[in-house]
Amino acid sequence: MSITERVIAIIAEQAVLEPSDVTPESTLEDLGIDSLGLVESIFAIEEEFDITVPFNANEPTASDFDISNVAAIIAGIEKLVSEKV
Repeated sequence: MSITERVIAIIAEQAVLEPSDVTPESTLEDLGIDSLGLVESIFAIEEEFDITVPFNANEPTASDFDISNVAAIIAGIEKLVSEKV
C-alpha cells in the first residue's frame, strides 16, 4: 500500500467515509473533519509512518505543515518519510 493510499485510508477512517470518497482535492472541511478529528488523524499518521509531524494542535495554521487539502497532507507526509533515516 502506497503512502497516498495509507494516508487516504486514515483520513477516510476519521471522516467515517470510504477511502474512495476521499480525493486529493478534498479539504478536511469538505470531509467533515473538525479540529479534534484533524489531531486524531495526525496522531494516526505519525503512528502509521513512525514520524513526527510538525503540527501544533493549538495553532494549526501556525505550523509549517500544510493541511489545506488531502494532496498537501500527502506531500508533507512523503517529505517527512523520505527525510527519516
